[in-house]
Amino acid sequence: MKRKSVFGVLVFTAALTLTAACTGGAGSTPGAAISAATTAAAPAAVSTAHNPADTAFAQGMIPHHRGAVEMAGLAATRAGSAQITQLATRIQQAQGPEIDRLQGFLRAWSEPETMPAGPMGGMNHGDMGHGDMSGGGMSAATPSQVPGMMSDQQMQQLEQASGAEFDRLFLQRMTEHHNGAIAMANTELATGQNPEAKALAQQIVDAQQAEIGEMQGLLAAR
Repeated sequence: MKRKSVFGVLVFTAALTLTAACTGGAGSTPGAAISAATTAAAPAAVSTAHNPADTAFAQGMIPHHRGAVEMAGLAATRAGSAQITQLATRIQQAQGPEIDRLQGFLRAWSEPETMPAGPMGGMNHGDMGHGDMSGGGMSAATPSQVPGMMSDQQMQQLEQASGAEFDRLFLQRMTEHHNGAIAMANTELATGQNPEAKALAQQIVDAQQAEIGEMQGLLAAR
């Protein structure tokens, strides 16, 4: 009888331990652990405090990133080197989610995604640009004044290239494109107000400077 009593106590204790683990411990409600994990994974709320430089940064970087994603998308069928294909894939994977974040900023700020109508309206490969980045914002600019953006002719040249020629053009054009993005991001760091936008700007600077170094190394090795 004594041995049966001890066994019963052990079974009961094990059951209590399992129940506590499943409910998150004493004082927890069912599903609390899952809710906590979900909350931790959720993106932080975007501050609504912003200035014109923040708005210009988001509005300008969205089409700029889309241009990079479009360029990178060509590598899947035209690149001659696996290194170029891998680099292009990383660029797509990084900049696609950043576009979503930038769009989220503008929604939080109740700002339009597109820049005001004018010389910068109807942007394409050659004029989706950054403009004059002095004075806390980006004003309208002609394609020749936009750092890093390809003209339609340059985009067509990239689309028609393949193999080693594509690799060379891709590295050259993407390096120029990244330099333009870094210039925009540095302007946001210097003149922006929104903390989340400035954090993304710093992320862009860090990532794209590293990629420029990688692309320069690939070009030098050709």
